[in-house]
Amino acid sequence: MEIALSVNGREVVRNVAPQELLLDLLRDSFGLTGAKRSCDVQVCGACTVLVDGLPISSCCYLAAHAAGSEVTTIEGLAEQPGFERLEAAFTRHAALQCGFCTPGMLLTVGALLESGELVNEEEIKRSLAGNLCRCTGYRGILEAVAELAGVE
Repeated sequence: MEIALSVNGREVVRNVAPQELLLDLLRDSFGLTGAKRSCDVQVCGACTVLVDGLPISSCCYLAAHAAGSEVTTIEGLAEQPGFERLEAAFTRHAALQCGFCTPGMLLTVGALLESGELVNEEEIKRSLAGNLCRCTGYRGILEAVAELAGVE
């Protein structure tokens, strides 16, 4: 089936199989490899992208469901104003190590900052529960996000 969507601000039209996942479309058709395949069951956050501004697990999201939507990957987020602020906070607080989870984490944090939902540390923890990191121990991530959200 043919679908039209916007990927990182660029209008595209692609033929997709009915069972094709958004993750595979982004990685295989567009070479956007920031979203990672990991758990395939929506629990780790490594495949997170934004669809119409909301974080979704692209490993379980059909490409056809993205028809007519705006999809933002880490590559697109990196081109947007304000990305340097996210990058700097994560660097300053050592909130990244191997980098495998970082794209999904940054997309989720960016969307949450836009929504204004991050009002205290407990809300930050709750909101990031779907993004797992094996390397950092989370303290640096929580500190970086708290700084970005203006939470003390």
